[in-house]
Amino acid sequence: MSRTRFISLLLLVSVLAMLLVALNPQPMLLELGVLQLQLRQGLVLVIVLAMGLLIGVMLRIAWITELLTERGRLRRALKISEAKVRAATGTQLEK
Repeated sequence: MSRTRFISLLLLVSVLAMLLVALNPQPMLLELGVLQLQLRQGLVLVIVLAMGLLIGVMLRIAWITELLTERGRLRRALKISEAKVRAATGTQLEK
């Protein structure tokens, strides 16, 4: 994605978030254990959406890391198997 598109998308998301906060001005009491916060309902929605996005990205990164680890393990196993076949047949396999 080009830098211009990224900045445009970021600007659009920011404007939509501000619009969401402006259209939901009702105060909300948010209780977090020992902490109580009074925030706008729209702000709470934006925070929850951002947290969901971050959690989704972290889960996707963990999944991709597992896939890359598996791919490396499979490549090593393939090299070992090819070496065994070459040793058994005495020929060079095509790549």
